[in-house]
Amino acid sequence: MIGTVLRKDLILYFSDKKGVLVTFLLPIIMITLFAFAFGGVGKKESAPKPLGVLVVDKDATVVSQELITKLNAMQTIRLITSKEEKALDLVRKGKNVAVLIFEKGFSNAVTANTELPIELKYDAARDIQMRIVHTVLKEGFKYHLGKADVVNTIKLKTTSLIKESSTKAHPGLVQAVGGTAIMMLLFSIAAIGGGLLDEKEAGTLKRLLIAPVKPMDILLAKMGTAMVVSILQLTAMFVFAWLAFGLPIFMDVTTLILLILCISFAVSSFGVFLVSTVKTRQQLQGMSTIIIILMSAIGGSMIPISMMPAFMQEIAVISVNYWGIEGFFDIFWRQLPLMDILPKMGILLAIGLGMTLLSTVLFRKNIISIG
Repeated sequence: MIGTVLRKDLILYFSDKKGVLVTFLLPIIMITLFAFAFGGVGKKESAPKPLGVLVVDKDATVVSQELITKLNAMQTIRLITSKEEKALDLVRKGKNVAVLIFEKGFSNAVTANTELPIELKYDAARDIQMRIVHTVLKEGFKYHLGKADVVNTIKLKTTSLIKESSTKAHPGLVQAVGGTAIMMLLFSIAAIGGGLLDEKEAGTLKRLLIAPVKPMDILLAKMGTAMVVSILQLTAMFVFAWLAFGLPIFMDVTTLILLILCISFAVSSFGVFLVSTVKTRQQLQGMSTIIIILMSAIGGSMIPISMMPAFMQEIAVISVNYWGIEGFFDIFWRQLPLMDILPKMGILLAIGLGMTLLSTVLFRKNIISIG
């Protein structure tokens, strides 16, 4: 009797091909992502992409220039010559990890065997990358200066360009709140979109089509519902983070509201797009789980972007999560003005518009098949 029931359950389980796919494919995808991020996969075949570090040479002597050339030959970092004002601005905006500054008198300090006037200014939101840069540069100075007595004078001063204060959120808090909020929102919107498939299976959708309701009206109404829920959910999560952890959500209310609207539009269009590509709720559950986990992993919701290998950082830009999280960092940590954050909002709107247009084509095909 037990064998009969067992056989019946196994047959039922494996008859759900989408469920089986999620059971086995999702863990494989996650193992692959984390293996590339943490396991060193592929590092033997190719060297990692060097970290871009800006360099400002105020000393402008043969000694400083020769040292910069030697440091630039290292595989881990790539020094990019820049003017001080521009370099500091790029680091503040999160475009580069850090800027290495050679102060005037560097060559004289090397000759006199005194403390070297050098400073590394960095973005604390990219702390992991900065530690790598700091270690590599310090070892590089010791090696290329080539004097045992100089080694003791090398104290590479580090300064965060953005200081923590009562008006700023800690980078870790921004990562936790922003990354989790967008990932959970994607799951919620996918579930809301599934209501359309329930209406299709229950026959409600056919009755709506018989009534004087255009197919596009149905699609846009579902998207509108998803967007309203997205706005409410994101607002609730940020209010909670403010009450529980002190996230300063009122530092730039206008920019935060606009970013929430852009994220909600992109996420809502993504949910409608998913629904338009499948025909049953079972298919939606399988596909949405895989895609959302994948987007969240490469987009920075599960793993901070700074911890990912170079190639994963490059493909992260296809994810809604990436642009949303970067926007939150710009508001809560870097405190950039609205004009500097508008490009990220524009990309979120473009993603949403593109998926909406695709959804209309796919949805019409599903409507035709129903008829």
